Formats: sequence, C-alpha cells, structure tokens
Amino acid sequence: MRWKLLRRRMSISAPRMIVRSHLPWPLRWAIVALVFGFSAALALWAFEFGKDIAGLDRDAKAELGQLRVEVAQLRAEREGAQSIANTAGSLLRTEKVAQDKLAQQLKQLESENMALKADLGFFERLLPAGTAEALTVRALQAEAKAPGQLRYQLLVMQMGKSAPEFTGRYDIVLTGVLDGKPWTLSMPNGGLPLAVKQYLRLEGMIDHPLQAVVKTVQVKVIDSRGAVRATQMLKL
Repeated sequence: MRWKLLRRRMSISAPRMIVRSHLPWPLRWAIVALVFGFSAALALWAFEFGKDIAGLDRDAKAELGQLRVEVAQLRAEREGAQSIANTAGSLLRTEKVAQDKLAQQLKQLESENMALKADLGFFERLLPAGTAEALTVRALQAEAKAPGQLRYQLLVMQMGKSAPEFTGRYDIVLTGVLDGKPWTLSMPNGGLPLAVKQYLRLEGMIDHPLQAVVKTVQVKVIDSRGAVRATQMLKL
C-alpha cells in the first residue's frame, strides 16, 4: 500500500506543486523602481562625465555668457537709438509748430502791411499838390457808448509830403445843455500831446456829467506856442 502511494506521487499523474514567493508585490515594485532609478542616475552621471571630458559644458557656458553680454549691449544700443529717435521726433514736432506759427504771423503781417499800404495810398490821394505846410482835421466821429461817456475818432493830416513833423496837442471841446443852461467841457490839462508827420488816427473816451446833453463836439489842434492850427466841429 505504501509502495503504491509512493509510486503515485512520483509518477506523471502526481498532483501539481505551486511555488509561491514570500515577497509581497509592493516590495517587488519598490525594488524594481530602485533598480531603474539607479540605472537612470548612473546613465546621467555617465552623460555629464562624458561632457566634462569632451569640454562641451565649459564651452557652452562660456558661449552663453558671451551671448548674454552681447544681448545686454544690443539692448543698451537699442534703448539709446530709441531715445535719440524720440528726441528727434519731439524736436521735429516743435519745429513744425514754430514754423506754422511763424507762417501765420507772416500772413497776418502781410495782410496788415497791405491794409496800411491801401490806407497810405488813400491818404496820399487826399493830400493836395505842393509843399505848403498845413494841418487839417478830417473824419471826426463821436457817439455815446454809455451814460456819461462819449467816444471820439478823428484823423489829423499834414499837407505836403516833405513837411516837417508837427508836435503840439489836441483838445476835444463838448458843448450842450446841463440843467437847462449852456454847458461846455474841455479835456483836462489843455488836451493831449500830438505828433504827426503826414497823418495820424486818434480815438478815445471823454467823461461828462450824466445830466448833460451834448450838442456839438469840436476838435482843436494847437501848436507848441498855443496857436490853434486846425479845428473841426461835429453836431450830434
């Protein structure tokens, strides 16, 4: 009986045997990971060691440093060029504004010059021929601008293109009625100074009492000796 059992165990028909490991799976994966990590570290060390031996890393670092220096220089040059361009642009804009302003002023001066030439031609046509020295008052105008104020405008002309300059004064005399009585008013200090070569426009304001009714406005041109050289009257 024992022989039969022994032969059955030793024969092909004997039951299978399963050999199981005593190491758990997490420990197996940890060992595999350590092996792979060690292999990767060894490969990286071999790669770095090879680069050190060949001198590639040193050359790359030196080239990288040089490139950084060149980039910094290029940036500085670019910023300098940009600053110069901005300054030039600002100067150009300022110059253009100044040129436009000068052009406007030139046009205005040309217009004023043309107006003065027209006035001069008109007044020259009014001057009579000859060289006799004479003063005249023309274009006297007067109007009330406000209660108690009268605005006047006039033109003083000296006949003769070669006549010397006249110096003296002019006086504005107002006449009318105040409180039912005749009333007269002259400019203070005997008038205002006057100097004219050929023609001179004059204008100004005269204050008078509010109750006064102005009837006439008279202009007197007086020389340095006190003589009346020209006069004109305007009725209001």
